[in-house]
Formats: sequence, C-alpha cells, structure tokens
Amino acid sequence: MNNTHHQKMCEQPPRHRHKKTTDEEKQSRLCLCAHLILPWLTPLELANASLTCKTLLKISKSITNHRSLHASRSFENLPIPFHNTLDNIPYAYFIYIPSQIIASSSSHSLQRQFWGPSSAAREPYSATQLDPESVGRLIQEIGNNYGSELVSANDDVDLGSMSRGPSRLSQLYVDSVCVVDESDETMSGCECEECFDMGDEIFGCPCFSELEKLGIVSECGPSCECGLGCGNRLTQRGISVRLKIMRDVNKGWGLFADQLLRQGQFVCEYAGELLTTKEARRRQQIYDEIASHGGISSALLVIREHLPSGKACLRINIDATRVGNVARFINHSCDGGNLSTMLVRSSGAVLPRLCFFASKDIKEGEELNFSYGEIRVRSKGLPCFCGSSCCFGILPSEHT
Repeated sequence: MNNTHHQKMCEQPPRHRHKKTTDEEKQSRLCLCAHLILPWLTPLELANASLTCKTLLKISKSITNHRSLHASRSFENLPIPFHNTLDNIPYAYFIYIPSQIIASSSSHSLQRQFWGPSSAAREPYSATQLDPESVGRLIQEIGNNYGSELVSANDDVDLGSMSRGPSRLSQLYVDSVCVVDESDETMSGCECEECFDMGDEIFGCPCFSELEKLGIVSECGPSCECGLGCGNRLTQRGISVRLKIMRDVNKGWGLFADQLLRQGQFVCEYAGELLTTKEARRRQQIYDEIASHGGISSALLVIREHLPSGKACLRINIDATRVGNVARFINHSCDGGNLSTMLVRSSGAVLPRLCFFASKDIKEGEELNFSYGEIRVRSKGLPCFCGSSCCFGILPSEHT
C-alpha cells in the first residue's frame, strides 16, 4: 500500500510546469531573433542594437560587412561591392530595386528591405516559416530582455511582408503596366517562340524597330510569347558586368567598372520611383533644402522623350534618392562621360526605361559617368568635380 502511494506521488506532475529559461536558451533565442530582425534595420538602428550586448555587436558587424560586399542584395547576376579607403563609412543605405516602380504603389511596401546574410533563411525557424505574430513576439522579447527597441514604434512596418521577401517587388514593376483593349487583351507583342537576328541588321521579330539613332531601343515585352532568354530582351536580364562602388573625397560615392567594358555593351538601367511632375517638384524642393545645409544630394532624374510629331514630349521623373539601384551612384561629367543613354521600350509597356550603354571601351577601374544635362539655372549651384578639361565647375540644374 505504501509502495503504491509512493509510486502515485512520483507520477504526479511537478508544481511548476514552466522551467526557468537557462542562459544558453536565452542566448540561442537571442541569436535567432537577431538573425531574423537585424537585417531589416537602418544603419542607425543597427548601431544602437550593437551597443546592447556582445552577441548583437558580433551579429551587427557581420551584417555591416555583408552590406559592404553586396549592394545589389542578390537582385542582380553579380555582387556589387562598396570600397572605401577614405573614412569609416562602409556603405550607403538605400532600398534596392532592379527596375523602375510606380511611387504610389511603393510608398507603403518599401519602407524596409532585408539586407544581410541569407543564412538565416536556411535555419529551421527562418523568416519564411515564421508567421507575422511570431516575428512580432520575437521583436518584443528582444526589446524586453535586452533593452533595445530594434524597430521604432514610429515606423510603419508591415511584419507580414518580412516573411515574403523581395518577390513582392515584382508586383510593382512598370513592365507589368500594359496597353490593353476593351476585352483586357494586350494590344501588342510578338508571338515568336524565339526571336533571332537574321543578319544584315535585320531582326526576325516584329517588336524590333530601327530607332537607335533617335536614342530609342525597342524590345520584346510582357505581352510577348518569348521568355527572358530572347535575344531582344538585352536590358531585362539585369546587370551582367562586374561593377563596384567607390568613395571619392570630393564626389562621394561613384560607380566604377570592375572589368573591361566594350563599346556598346549594356551596363545597367536607371531604376527608381516613377513620380508625377507635381510630386517630383515637391521632393526636389525638399532635396534642395537638405543639400543647402550640407546634406545628401538627390538622385532625381527628369527625362523628356520628344514625340514623333515634334510638338510635344513625354516627361518621365525617376527618383532614385531613397529607392533605386546602383545607377544612382553614377556621377556627372561635363565632357559627356563614357556612358550613353537610351530609352528602351518594351512591347506593350506604357513607359520606357532609361538604360546605360558604354559609349566607348572602358578600362577596368575607370569611373562610369554621363552628362546630367547642359542647363545651369543656378549660378551658385552644387560644385562639379568631374575633372574633365571642359568642366564648368557647377553641376547642371534646371527648374524641376
């Protein structure tokens, strides 16, 4: 009887069902949280997080090193590193997109972007497997246990978007905007299974047009039957040449060739937010005010495509100041530079894209540049440090 009673007592659950979390478990959870959350932080937030404990300091250094080596965040075919031997600024922070997007659609969804080692995606509890509520609890746990508010309460962060990654950007690309008829069918595009060059400057595809002398290139688009391997989609396959971003004492960051580029070779497109003229003027006023106090200069580019009639032009405003690709680092040269610009139209797409091609052979290590324009409405504008023999001393400027 006593033995039976003793056995029942042994089988009863302990009074305290939840054990205290050991230091090792806390450390493990901290590392998991940090690898999931820290890559979403801005440089200032990352610096603040690194001050809380040695573990976050180590992870923050790893993320900073990764960012300095991967400006393009795996969106491009090749990594594009930052190089800085002048000061302790390891990289320039911005949201990366490989092609232009419509600003009205991107204003909410591109507040943050994952920028760090992708090893966390291979962990058992990666960001792709955690639901938004779990991610939120992890953020809260770090903040409570380690005194670091990693995501500002003032930031409008869509935690649900964190688990979906950059693939959401594809919904915003301008190539998804097509001309359609009343039955929602696209009105242009080829039915070629494989577009090809027939020789003698004749291209065996109806999408091809001979307008290069006018600065316009025509390519197959979203409504065509051919895929990305099509020979008439040169600018749609991303950056395929080696580039690097280097810091200059006068010009700041600049884009450089990291290999020999042949004349006519495609380099990159100018990606950014497509703005209305009203929004472009509003932003330019803000950028001018910031620049007048020694702040950052803008990367807002205004393009005018003259229509065949010659009586009107299409104005395109692309802002890569906060959201863009590596083309935002291309500096001005008063002699025209070593890059030529082409407006590339994809069949069925409403708006063209601005693309850069090598205007001559460019040596490895040579800076890439082009002319921002000829007009200078501000006599006391920003100084130009292009170093060309015909330098005006002032960067081009016009009324936005």
